Amino acid sequence: MNARRVRGLRHLTVATLVSLVTAIIAVPSAQGQDALALRARLSTLQEQFANSPFQRPLLLESIQADDELKGEVHAVLAHAFDVVLPALKSAGHWCDILMLHLNVKGCRTETRDGGLILSVFSGRKFDQPLDQAYRFDFDYRVVASGPDYLQLRLAADRGPLGTRNYGIRIEAIPVGEGRTLLHMTYSYGYGLAAKLATQVYLSTIGRDKVGFSIVRREPDGTPVYIAGERGVIERNAMRYYLAIEAYLGAQALPLPEREGQRLRDWFDAIERYPRQLHELERDEYLRMKRAELARQRSAAPGGSTRRSAP
Repeated sequence: MNARRVRGLRHLTVATLVSLVTAIIAVPSAQGQDALALRARLSTLQEQFANSPFQRPLLLESIQADDELKGEVHAVLAHAFDVVLPALKSAGHWCDILMLHLNVKGCRTETRDGGLILSVFSGRKFDQPLDQAYRFDFDYRVVASGPDYLQLRLAADRGPLGTRNYGIRIEAIPVGEGRTLLHMTYSYGYGLAAKLATQVYLSTIGRDKVGFSIVRREPDGTPVYIAGERGVIERNAMRYYLAIEAYLGAQALPLPEREGQRLRDWFDAIERYPRQLHELERDEYLRMKRAELARQRSAAPGGSTRRSAP
């Protein structure tokens, strides 16, 4: 081996080592920046929390770009970070969380190609066989998990009618004794087919549906809430957030009591906002969910399913 080639190999080896070290250092650095950014944002949120229309430290907003919808929640949870961290970082726990949503008919986790997949079966607002539900596979990834910061992401490339890039992103930091700041986003992209289908829904059975953002007030002070596609994303973002709250709220109970408490707490939570979220009566919801959860315990979801999104 000649001297030039040896020098080249040495140069390659050093360059490779430098690249690897840089990558290793960059990961925690990026995560640290995310944690610092979230903590910095808390100071700017304090005034908004104090004036929140929800009468508690909870904020919800939506953003609509040309081909993307995003619902974003910031909230201070009445739970310590050392409770929130283990509760939210487990993919199996997310099945328990998502099953509270009235459209989620089933959920399971599996390892595929070395990654963790969260399969969610979504359907109508009544008891429905899984082979009539849509299946949507989320890639589940814990981006950061430490004593003062959690970040995780659920992502899927495709949805129905050409929708794409579905995602749920969670960040959390401790903000004092017994409290945690949670930042949650729910988003997806869409095309013409999905837009037309949404317009049909909003002009028919969804024509009276509204979201939570106040666009203006009537002369008597009555709020006028946002409607349309942003109303849709806000309602679903709130449903998912309230599912997280209900899950955390039941964690202190004995294990056999948690499931029933979660169901009752989630229903009670959405009924605080009947204009936006009321869909079923309490007995209908509890009966449907108990049947779905019993089915989930008895057998893994299977059968022919269509790919879609919750």
